Amino acid sequence: MTAAELRLHVPEQDRYAKIMGIGSYRPRRVVDNAEICTLIDSTDEWIRTRSGIRERRWASADETVHMMSLAAARTAVERSGLHPAQVDTVIVSTVTHLWQTPSAAATIASELGATGAAAFDISAACAGFCYGVAMADSLVRTGSSTHVLVIGVERLSDLTNRGDRSTAFIFADGAGAAIVGPSPTPAIGPVVWGSDGDQAHLITQTEPWDRAMDSAGGDSPGGPQWPVLRMDGKPVFKWAAFTMAKAAAEALDRAGGAADEIEVFVPHQANMRITDAMLRALRLPESVVVARDIERQGNTSAASIPLAIDALLASGEARSGQTCLIIGFGAGLVYAGQVIVLP
Repeated sequence: MTAAELRLHVPEQDRYAKIMGIGSYRPRRVVDNAEICTLIDSTDEWIRTRSGIRERRWASADETVHMMSLAAARTAVERSGLHPAQVDTVIVSTVTHLWQTPSAAATIASELGATGAAAFDISAACAGFCYGVAMADSLVRTGSSTHVLVIGVERLSDLTNRGDRSTAFIFADGAGAAIVGPSPTPAIGPVVWGSDGDQAHLITQTEPWDRAMDSAGGDSPGGPQWPVLRMDGKPVFKWAAFTMAKAAAEALDRAGGAADEIEVFVPHQANMRITDAMLRALRLPESVVVARDIERQGNTSAASIPLAIDALLASGEARSGQTCLIIGFGAGLVYAGQVIVLP
């Protein structure tokens, strides 16, 4: 068959997608600022003023990336009214699955019961959940998938230098999951996403794994030195607070909406001051419900947005069917955001 004779059968373009259900998992261990201040020279007031964080969750040994993901996924599947076998694609966003291969998604799909599902991991740091939702939206709309499980999961405590005064109080652990499936009406807006690799050095791992392992025979006494996260906070704050407000505004515009039509705002839970700066720049109405999950959860990177959405729905602050603006941003530097209808 020649190229001229080939006829592709593609679905009609009036197919839409929506988030059908969401689930989350928060580790059992609560670490308050008083405990953090035994590790670094700081105070509860200083931490709260700089970040808005009062406490965070750190995973115990049994609360692995795999275990937390499955717990969140099972809740999301149940709330969607599905059986796990109906999930045909699994996307996991994480930077803390410490196995190069196999992917976290493949083993999670198998244990969940999503037999034969396409499965892959993505690394988009704190924007990872929004990246995953964008990909799931496209897969459903094109007919490549019917029900996509999107998971954001992190054990950032594994990569945190607990003696670093600039980062020890920030990072935390947890998992959030969402099912994206078909919808009769539009319920996920166009994604606005991008990257700025010129600023990759602002949030990074201290060294690659091969160099860390080689340190056993180098200048590091006592064996290999575990890599940890390093962040240059001031330029990251400026980039997130101002550049990301423009990206969020573009996501609103591409969805065909205006600021006064947004009912819920869920930015990546990076810093309370960043959230406040974005609110001022976006000029969202006072009536909008704003996620401030960072106060009790800390920064969980790819997990932060689904964790925050689930918390708002559980508390009754947000309701199913409301219009929500989400935006994630972080290491890379990468970002992504879109308007969604809450499940």
